[in-house]
Amino acid sequence: MTLNWNAGLSRRAFAATSLVAGFTLAAGPLRAGAIVTDANGLDAGEVRIPVSDGVVPAYRAKPTHGARWPVVLVVQEVFGVHEHIKDICRRFAKQGCYAVAPSLYARYGDPGKYTDPHALMTDIVSKVPDAGVMSDLDAASAFAASEHADASRLGIIGFCWGGRIVWLYAAHNPKLKAAASFYGPLRGPVPPNSLRLLYPLDITAKLHAPVLGFYGGKDMGIHLSDVEAMRVALAKAGKLDCRIDVFMDAEHGFFADYRPSYNKPDAKLAWARALEWFRKAGV
Repeated sequence: MTLNWNAGLSRRAFAATSLVAGFTLAAGPLRAGAIVTDANGLDAGEVRIPVSDGVVPAYRAKPTHGARWPVVLVVQEVFGVHEHIKDICRRFAKQGCYAVAPSLYARYGDPGKYTDPHALMTDIVSKVPDAGVMSDLDAASAFAASEHADASRLGIIGFCWGGRIVWLYAAHNPKLKAAASFYGPLRGPVPPNSLRLLYPLDITAKLHAPVLGFYGGKDMGIHLSDVEAMRVALAKAGKLDCRIDVFMDAEHGFFADYRPSYNKPDAKLAWARALEWFRKAGV
């Protein structure tokens, strides 16, 4: 799959030059008891990644010692790179990985300033082109390699908005080893958005890496009929190394431990399965 990105973009002053502090308020009420992974034994914090037209902020976590760690790209929820996404990076670093979450909205605004999810979608999310996201993720992988990580052992994980991006990136990068998508939309709107023409159901034949999808049976936005259609499309394309797991009692956002939608048993099981998925693929 080729997504054209304007290589002639001039360098620009981005709308957001740092990451979200805390949680994005547009995500709604915070759940007490959100998981906080410590940074003991880690080198973790905000970094700046050179991209095609400037620099984007990112959160990076890696073990303090060693080198040649496998790389995991962590793709944000629709709410941006906030504390939950940073924590996921630290969880991967505790597993011996180099994990990095670039701010994929940096050109368009700071999601941390929004309290209204509809305004966030209109002002920022609707303006983000898939082609630019693919390019920024490539840049994040290159940045990891520049910090002595082993980008030949590359994985990607994403949630919600980022869950769809995972499927697209698996069709974009032939060097990817494995992917895990949490409740990423599978079918596009009608009429389509010109910046997001492709959805997972459109690109099954072009997947370069095995994708493990996680979906909730009680997800009000992603219907089980779409999940079944994706399974059929994967089988028809011969992608027998891909798999979709459905947790029937889970809602959308069941992995987000800072939100009321969190489902602890299903989240723990999905995390264990994702780690094993990456290990089997050599990430």
